[in-house]
Amino acid sequence: MDTPDITTARSDAARPRTYQVITYGCQMNVHDSERIAGLLEEAGYVRAPEPVHGELAEADVVVFNTCAVRENADNRLYGNLGHMAPLKERRPGMQIAVGGCMAQKDRELITNRAPWVDVVFGTNNIGSLPVLLERARIERIGQVEITEALRTFPSDLPSRRESAYSAWVAISVGCNNTCTFCIVPALRGRETDRRPGQVLAEVRALVETGVQEITLLGQNVNSYGVQFGDRAAFAKLLRACGGVEGLERVRFTSPHPAAFTDDVIKAMADTPNVMHQLHMPLQSGSDAVLRQMRRSYRAERFLGILDRVRAAMPDAAISTDIIVGFPGETDEDFEATMDVVRRARFANAFTFQYSVRPGTPAGARPDQVPREVVRERYERLLALQERISWEQNRAFEGRSVEVMFATGEGRKDDRRERMSGRARDNRLVHVAVPADPARRPRPGDIAEVEVTRGAPHYLVADAPLRGLRRTRGGDAWAARHEPRPEPVGVGLGLPAMPRP
Repeated sequence: MDTPDITTARSDAARPRTYQVITYGCQMNVHDSERIAGLLEEAGYVRAPEPVHGELAEADVVVFNTCAVRENADNRLYGNLGHMAPLKERRPGMQIAVGGCMAQKDRELITNRAPWVDVVFGTNNIGSLPVLLERARIERIGQVEITEALRTFPSDLPSRRESAYSAWVAISVGCNNTCTFCIVPALRGRETDRRPGQVLAEVRALVETGVQEITLLGQNVNSYGVQFGDRAAFAKLLRACGGVEGLERVRFTSPHPAAFTDDVIKAMADTPNVMHQLHMPLQSGSDAVLRQMRRSYRAERFLGILDRVRAAMPDAAISTDIIVGFPGETDEDFEATMDVVRRARFANAFTFQYSVRPGTPAGARPDQVPREVVRERYERLLALQERISWEQNRAFEGRSVEVMFATGEGRKDDRRERMSGRARDNRLVHVAVPADPARRPRPGDIAEVEVTRGAPHYLVADAPLRGLRRTRGGDAWAARHEPRPEPVGVGLGLPAMPRP
């Protein structure tokens, strides 16, 4: 069968077809969604107007980029697909596509449960989406295409980046670990690394457009280089990013404690634009549970890494992931986790109640912890971590921090004379700003601010700004968002000439 022409994403009335991408899950999914948007725009689609109050946009094509890590992801997706069915009936020609990890996992199950879905595509064949949409439109039948091997590295695809001043840069996809609670390796495959030259070329190209902060992405960033045989590749990459002129902030997520080495700590400490921020997933503080999870480190090794990080960077902010209620977790196991949290003193923690993921070894275990027990432990852990976070944030009161302003960080920014942004250690800061637009920072601009209050999840800076710096990132944001003045010319009173 001939491949349809993907450059004709137009209705019979020659109106450009519109799209909306709805993203669930991790930063890698956000990165993939930027590629999905870029592919659709290259194929002639235009972005639908922003929906109001989180509703679905009136788009011709709605793409759900899904996550399969949490149990409620299934319910959320199928619930939203159910809401889409009557909308699609009212709008002839509308198309729905489902991609991402859940599409890779469920395949034809999605079209069986929601036959009004037009396209299902996997994590390894994002680039096929425009062709599949056109084929579904012409043939009037749902298209399912899932490939097991990566076809094109996502970073090689066109992109429509959400931010003018900050960007994700994927250095690898997939994972070689076998954690018993995780389905990601089965859905994204074994680790595939990009060459360092390709990564740095993308970073430099982004900086040329005004990007001043990048986050290096991978399922396990510190195993980067395993595919081309260089165990020191990640530390070298961090140092190389330090040599990119105009790049002000470098972050990365997520490392694995078992592969985290001292050369990475030294690279972080030695490279001025690499932020002293580290997200180090603990998952459990119990050695017995870590063994059952197939996490190849133990609590004391984990705490030893934190000690070495803080010795090299006393100001480092360390965050983590913790799962509560893994199958077989006893009261003693949970107390071991609480003990590690007290000793680690994380800046913040992403805590999760364990949920069964079909297809994982942990999901098949008979010793699932009762939900009410999991909930009670989760609430105790949450209270402990909130107390620690609050103590750390209160210690910032009266101190000065550097903030890079951003959009979308503060839910009440539009109702108060405040803008929000991130400190160098990634703490969220809500900042009082002048009402005068000429003195007000733009997203991407940087200023020194004095912290006046520390809350459990953020800092507040109500003192006057100091040293506001207009940045290239702020210029890039303004070029994208601020209206351009109409050109001023001199009228000569000549009649307009018809065009040939």
